[in-house]
Amino acid sequence: MKKPVFIAGLLLVLFSSPAFAKDPQALDVIAKAWDYMRGKTSVSQVKMTVHRASWERVSVIKAWTRGRNDSIFQITAPKKDKGNGTLKIGRDMWTYNPKINRVIKIPPSMMSQSWMGSDFSNNDLSKADSILNDYTHEMESTSRENGIIVYEIKSVPKPDAPVVWGMQKLKIREDGIILEQGFYDEDMAAVKILTTSEIKKMGKKLFPTHWVMRAMDADSKEDYTLLEYETLEFDVPLQDSRFTLNALKKPLR
Repeated sequence: MKKPVFIAGLLLVLFSSPAFAKDPQALDVIAKAWDYMRGKTSVSQVKMTVHRASWERVSVIKAWTRGRNDSIFQITAPKKDKGNGTLKIGRDMWTYNPKINRVIKIPPSMMSQSWMGSDFSNNDLSKADSILNDYTHEMESTSRENGIIVYEIKSVPKPDAPVVWGMQKLKIREDGIILEQGFYDEDMAAVKILTTSEIKKMGKKLFPTHWVMRAMDADSKEDYTLLEYETLEFDVPLQDSRFTLNALKKPLR
């Protein structure tokens, strides 16, 4: 498996690639999904459960996103972790630890590392859209589930793309809801799989409220990280000051 390099970025510049010349719909489906899941802006509260066979840790996260590039997360519980936060602006990411009152910029080599000891990486949590910029896509199949069209798409990195994954596979509903995202190494072996469920009306639209990430090489089948959306609003007016290093160091409301 390649060493983590750098996963981030945007700009839909892939139409000139052979894959899109053959099947541009695959890119359109993924772009729609990323925009659907984030909206123009979003504000949410999420409970994160890191579950292992012999222990479990639960945290509560408040999250704000803007467009495809900007996001800020802050832990509100438990008390010992309260105030820890992460800010992502474009390709740059910082973390803040209130105990040492220090902001640390995350180097590119750490962007795909675990976030707060979970099975989600820094980029997974912010739903970084490198996949739109650094990959080419192929529509593998379409099917119907409960009367809804579901697309299965294979995404492979462009030559010399600064990404860690040898391939990604996605299952996306026609309305933009992501059902599954698989992450594969350069030998095309699955490394981790994200699945969503419990689709409910949130923020005035349907949204999967349970997100489960499982590592394929986990010690136990009981090892996973669960994100449960407790509240979610889309297209909320957010000031530029929300996405700053100063905001990262302050309790956010």
